Amino acid sequence: MSREARAAVLFLTPALVVLGVFFFIPVIAGFALSVTDFDLYSIGDIRNLRFIALRNYVAVLRSEIFFWTAFVNTLYFALVGGPLTVAASLGAALLVNAKAAKFKPLFRTVYFAPVVTTLVAVGIVFRFLYHPRFGIINRALEGIGLQPVDFLSDPRWAMPAIILVAVWKNFGYNMIIFIAGLQNIPDELYEAARIDGAGEWKQFRHVTLPMLGPTFLFVGIVTAIGYLQLFAEPYVMTHGGPLNRTLSAVMLMYQEGFKWWRMGYAAAIAFLLFLVIAAATALQMRMQERR
Repeated sequence: MSREARAAVLFLTPALVVLGVFFFIPVIAGFALSVTDFDLYSIGDIRNLRFIALRNYVAVLRSEIFFWTAFVNTLYFALVGGPLTVAASLGAALLVNAKAAKFKPLFRTVYFAPVVTTLVAVGIVFRFLYHPRFGIINRALEGIGLQPVDFLSDPRWAMPAIILVAVWKNFGYNMIIFIAGLQNIPDELYEAARIDGAGEWKQFRHVTLPMLGPTFLFVGIVTAIGYLQLFAEPYVMTHGGPLNRTLSAVMLMYQEGFKWWRMGYAAAIAFLLFLVIAAATALQMRMQERR
């Protein structure tokens, strides 16, 4: 083995050990768990554990509450909340990065503050804001002559209310990424566009958006992965209700695993969700390659 190869092995070994211990081994163990009927009785006596092959996966796919409720709710949250978060992030980045903008560090800090705020605290605060009688939002609706809305108890409004919280909580992180992307665009491109007679909209459409392509790819993948793992917002604010309208796939996995102790079934849900996330990531990368 050459000196360069030994040096590479020396530097890579600590990272590979960490990945193996905290990622690969748990993933393999989780998959092994998903092909068994591991439950509360197996904890008491490992002899009660049985290998059942893919029966957990078949049961999950045949489950109406998973496929037609939790999975659909998760897709709804990701397909609506994801683009809204990206749009809000890009808009905030354009405003903060504008040459005419003042107090840029202050606004970056203010917009980024929700990202580092504890989600439980955010959920509790928004529960008060959404309160049908005392919440500020309903007070404002009454002030303009509209009827108050019980956002978190109405099946029509519960998920949109959670999406609004998620957008407010997460757009600041993507904003920082977009600001970095905007600052990497050469000023010469904008000067050339202005010489050719391009206005602000055409500069944005033909210079800014194409140059932000790699940034959009990263932000889109990160946002999709995070939103397909929806859990904390409905757990804190609605507990999956009303009528399971905010029940997500991860929340169902949590209930099956830690409430009913069907750990094998919960592990199967986790791996099916992993396949969905992998497919969404591959689709975004494929679309970016075509562009």
